[in-house]
Amino acid sequence: MSGGTALSECPFTVCRSLHPDHLWIWRPSVFVDENDRTWLPITNETESSLQVLLRQIKVSRGETMQPSRLPPSMLPLMWQLYPGRRYRASDSSFWRIVHHIEISGVEDMVLEQLPDP
Repeated sequence: MSGGTALSECPFTVCRSLHPDHLWIWRPSVFVDENDRTWLPITNETESSLQVLLRQIKVSRGETMQPSRLPPSMLPLMWQLYPGRRYRASDSSFWRIVHHIEISGVEDMVLEQLPDP
């Protein structure tokens, strides 16, 4: 292709790696997975759902905080991967994996809280 980017050079890919098995809150706005990778959350609440964009970025973890010392949050303290492209949270809620992609080496995963059955 002249004057453009060849398709094989596209920086966007569907993430082929496995989804994190667990994500634990480390301190406000920092989650850590089982491979010690840090994930930063951005929440989006609408009338019908709660979504969180988790971006895997290496940041200083700092000191861990006890759950009792964390400020109130709409997000759970922990997610555990379940079958069917979803997570179960520490508060027993379920979250579906909307997408998990990698762009220029940065992973983004969007989770959406499912309504209670």
